[in-house]
Amino acid sequence: SENPSVTLFREYLRIDTVHPKPDYDAAVQFLERVGTDLGLACQKVEVCQGRVVLILTWQGTNPRLRSILLNSHTDVVPVFEEHWTYPPFEAVKDSQGNIYARGAQDMKCVSIQYLEAIRRLKTEGKSFARTIHLTFVPDEEVGGHKGMEMFVKRPEFKALNVGFAMDEGLASPSDTFSVFYGERSPWWIKVKCMGSPGHGSRFISNTAAEKMHKVISSFLAFRESEKQRLKSDSSLTLGDVTSLNMTMLEGGVSFNVVPSEMAAGFDIRIPPTVDLKAFEEQVATWCRGAGDGVTYEFHQKCMDQHITSTEESDPWWKAFSGVCRDMKLQLKLEIFPAATDSRYIRAVRHPAIGFSPMNRTPVLLHDHNEFLNEQVFLRGIEIYARLLTALASVPPLPAEG
Repeated sequence: SENPSVTLFREYLRIDTVHPKPDYDAAVQFLERVGTDLGLACQKVEVCQGRVVLILTWQGTNPRLRSILLNSHTDVVPVFEEHWTYPPFEAVKDSQGNIYARGAQDMKCVSIQYLEAIRRLKTEGKSFARTIHLTFVPDEEVGGHKGMEMFVKRPEFKALNVGFAMDEGLASPSDTFSVFYGERSPWWIKVKCMGSPGHGSRFISNTAAEKMHKVISSFLAFRESEKQRLKSDSSLTLGDVTSLNMTMLEGGVSFNVVPSEMAAGFDIRIPPTVDLKAFEEQVATWCRGAGDGVTYEFHQKCMDQHITSTEESDPWWKAFSGVCRDMKLQLKLEIFPAATDSRYIRAVRHPAIGFSPMNRTPVLLHDHNEFLNEQVFLRGIEIYARLLTALASVPPLPAEG
């Protein structure tokens, strides 16, 4: 008696696409099978060896108009099975209808909701002027560097003629639905401190550890100020402030040897309201203040700060928000606190909204016992069906002639 959409969702969840060895072939074959069943055109683009982007297309009646892009990633993050109540790749459904699996929220639910919304619309005999493309991309959970980042530079992406894109959001524990119109820029910085080495029994001057202490103190003092700013202003969300965490610390060879070099890694997420050049100068100032021989290097440095319009005068947003008003969905507009593939789509000048229709649901992305309730999942299909109807019916824009 299970709803067929839920059965399909659970089937997808059982495909093990966990890093470091995701079974991408099985996922692509599954999604291609579903797409073929729906009568969607299929294209596979290998952006690099072993990394395939699957494109499923529902052709519009006016292909010259810009298309709607529905993006989702096929990979999921690792699990610690000892902390799970049920095996994380069996998609067990409990008596409350909660479906437990890695990827239940992030973001295999959205992939199937897209497909099932299209199934519903096609069953109803609907057709739209604008083409709808679905892209299923690899490697989002490890930065998207061998996925969407490469795909947006290819002619196959340009041929999609994207007008407006939707990608993943977050669950919301409250009645509201979170909608993300921009993202913080992720910076991963490694700071190296060189100093005088020597025997662990002596008070050696100018050590790497003393310099590292100053570096860490400066970085973490800034962290505390941003933490307090978020805490003291109820209008701010996590995406509105700069988060900073020391995530790695390296150095030393023996208990009795003062090392000549130490290094620390920092994960920094910067909102689009911050001047990135000025912020880098602040980083440089902290490093100079720690003494000579202190340098920093970037392991990731996202400089794109494009955001998507949420003005009612924008035709895409007007279509999106209009559906939500009609369905009485309460929206909370936010800057996404982490990073998704939306940043690559916005970087090539396409508006993109991050939205996963999961309210009254604890945020369990990347957490133990990740689950989604089947009724929340099914409600999401209805929401997407309404959104696609509105977005694919946006009248021709001035730039489209």
